[in-house]
Amino acid sequence: MSMFDNPFDPKSRFPQSGCACGRHIDQIDHERDAAAALHCAPVERQDSQEKRYEGVVASAVVRAMFPKDAARRAFLKSVGASTALAAISQFFPLKTATEVFAQGGAIEKKDLKVGFIPITCATPIIMAHPMGFYTKHGLNVEVIKTAGWAVIRDKTLNKEYDAAHMLSPMPLAISLGVGSNPVPYTVPAIENINGQAITLAMKHKDKRDPKSWKGFKFAVPFDFSMHNYLLRYYLAEHGINPDTDVQIRAVPPPEMVANLRADNIDGFLGPDPMNQRAVFDGVGFIHMLSKEMWDGHPCCAFAASKEFITTAPNSYAALLKSIIDATAFASKAENRKQIAEAIAPANYINQPVTVLEQILTGTFADGLGSVKRDAKRVDFDPFPYESFAIWILTQMKRWGQIKGDVDYAGVAKQVFLATDTTRLMKEVGLTPPTATSKSFVVMGKTFDPGKPEEYLNSFAIKRSS
Repeated sequence: MSMFDNPFDPKSRFPQSGCACGRHIDQIDHERDAAAALHCAPVERQDSQEKRYEGVVASAVVRAMFPKDAARRAFLKSVGASTALAAISQFFPLKTATEVFAQGGAIEKKDLKVGFIPITCATPIIMAHPMGFYTKHGLNVEVIKTAGWAVIRDKTLNKEYDAAHMLSPMPLAISLGVGSNPVPYTVPAIENINGQAITLAMKHKDKRDPKSWKGFKFAVPFDFSMHNYLLRYYLAEHGINPDTDVQIRAVPPPEMVANLRADNIDGFLGPDPMNQRAVFDGVGFIHMLSKEMWDGHPCCAFAASKEFITTAPNSYAALLKSIIDATAFASKAENRKQIAEAIAPANYINQPVTVLEQILTGTFADGLGSVKRDAKRVDFDPFPYESFAIWILTQMKRWGQIKGDVDYAGVAKQVFLATDTTRLMKEVGLTPPTATSKSFVVMGKTFDPGKPEEYLNSFAIKRSS
């Protein structure tokens, strides 16, 4: 009899000795252990989860009352399941016990502040506020629009924010002390995959060959960003040295379109809605989507300090479940228009709904007179594969941001919390990947996370010192 079998079924049988898994003295001991780990069991819907909790509690009570299986079955046959349940409920508060069991640990801090940059990469963090995902998991979260990535980093490190929307390389840099003092930081969830593009000024519509881009001035959101690494990768694959043949400068995403319009830059590899807004305003065109370089690449992340995770573990778990839940909702195409309306207002992304719809639905104008269709232009998958972190570390080393020996696998495991995400994805009814790393292809080149130095050494163009 498993923990989910009906304890009021006179036909079901308890094991006579040992337990189902063979690791406990008896089945009662097994059930106690299994009940403690029940939160890791995948579920389909909230009501089915509650039924499972009820089953575990009822099973434990019945087992305690009838340690001999024959007596339990004889009792149930004589009085019936309904009468037995009513009788037991008079002496033991099954409903209350089920509620206590389902709640888990108390949330240490319900009022939280989470910073975000107003871009579509932050969609799960933002939409979780107006669409009630934080409230669903027992939290009162204030999402705070923030001017730039350095401000996000500083306010989070200063504990003005409990957690934040960050570029996925930022927690790696913070943990390693690159660009700031080392502070243990984590990526419990990826906010979005794909969702970026190279956008060029309209005057360059006849310069589609990257080999003609020598002397161009490009913007990326931050030095420690997938945008910086993908742009450098793309340029280098076309024989352009990103350190000597072009200029790459950090520009906050909300200022990218204005800089393109003012002719301060020739283009940018940036997040949306900046690419689509440049098209909407008639100042730029989309040269290519980032998914054409690496389909399924991570971009932004939900980030939190190790201190927050360890000092308020239940608040952290509730916050992460909210984000994972919202990410799952955002991953479904049929929800995208609703989400666009929810995140468009001024206190969130502050963009026309039509711009956000083009991005989220994947039916969009490219600025050159064509309408493109790509349902996965941006997508949402929360799983923080450790191999994502390893790839990022190879690029940080490639371009001189980190030097010397790197414990790629060790750092990846400490910062990208795939194990935590696996557990909490199951808790909200999702099915996580079976492995914490995977290989992938970037511009036709396969990345093996088990051979990062070999991958790094294969590049002809990289910073020499």
